[in-house]
Amino acid sequence: MSFEQEWAQLKSAATERHSAQMRLNQLPADRGATTPDLATSPAKKKAAANTIENHLEPGTKSAANAADEPIKTAVGEFKGWDTGAGLRKAHEHWDSQVKRLMGRLSSEKTGLRNASATLIGTDISIEQGFGSPQSRIADL
Repeated sequence: MSFEQEWAQLKSAATERHSAQMRLNQLPADRGATTPDLATSPAKKKAAANTIENHLEPGTKSAANAADEPIKTAVGEFKGWDTGAGLRKAHEHWDSQVKRLMGRLSSEKTGLRNASATLIGTDISIEQGFGSPQSRIADL
C-alpha cells in the first residue's frame, strides 16, 4: 500500500469518527415558526418570585426585628460590662447580615422575574440573525 492510499484511509477514518461524535440539535422540519421551547418555566419562576416576595422577605424581616427589643434590653442591663458591648457588637453584625440577606432575596426575585423575558429575547435575536432557511438558500 502506498503512502497516499494509507493517508487517504486514515483521513477517511478520522472523518467518520469525528462526524459520529458531532451532533447538532435542531428543530423538526415540520415545526414551523413558533417561539422556541426553553428548558424553563415562566410560571414556576413567577411562583418562586412571589414566594420570595410574600413569604421569605416578610418572614426574614419579622425574624430580624423580633431580636431587636430583647437585645436592646440586655445591652441596657449589661451597660458598662464587656458583655453589653459584646451584645451590641453582635447585634450590629446581625443587622448587617440581615440587610445583606434581604438584598440577596430582592436580587433573586428580580432575576427570576426578568429571566424568561431575557432568555426569549436572546433566542429570538439569535434566530433573526440566522434568518430563515429559505432566505439563506435564496442568498446562495
